[in-house]
Amino acid sequence: MNGGDPDRLFEGITLMKSGKVPNLIFTGAEMPWEKSNRTEGTVLIDYAADYGIPYDHIFVSSLVANTADEAVAVKKMTLGNNIILVTSTFHMPRAQMLFEKEGFEVVPYPVDFKSLSTDSITFMDYLPNGQSLAKTERGIRELIGRLYYWLLLS
Repeated sequence: MNGGDPDRLFEGITLMKSGKVPNLIFTGAEMPWEKSNRTEGTVLIDYAADYGIPYDHIFVSSLVANTADEAVAVKKMTLGNNIILVTSTFHMPRAQMLFEKEGFEVVPYPVDFKSLSTDSITFMDYLPNGQSLAKTERGIRELIGRLYYWLLLS
């Protein structure tokens, strides 16, 4: 599976199978790490279908470059303004803000919690390592994105 955060896909499937949503909408985000011309959404269609979601209930937005584009593209696709927004927990505040800006009534459904277990902290946990630096980068990028859209929308 592409992207490394399959929780969004699996929780969307769970919502669909439980009857809480009539359709799944994936966004047409480009995957710069892939050599394929397929977007993330077009890849996820096949995974959702493999898990029993009918193709006629799975949609992919137009090509998008960021979360603001995603909100606009999804707005163009839908008749209603109520959505369950499934995204990573750390990304939810920004995503919810941008989807609400487009007029959606958002029910947030955060997934992909990235917290540390405090069961066995050792001295080694305080030393720098590549994984921790990657998490720091991801967090800083998200904070910059929130600040950018907060300033833009204020």
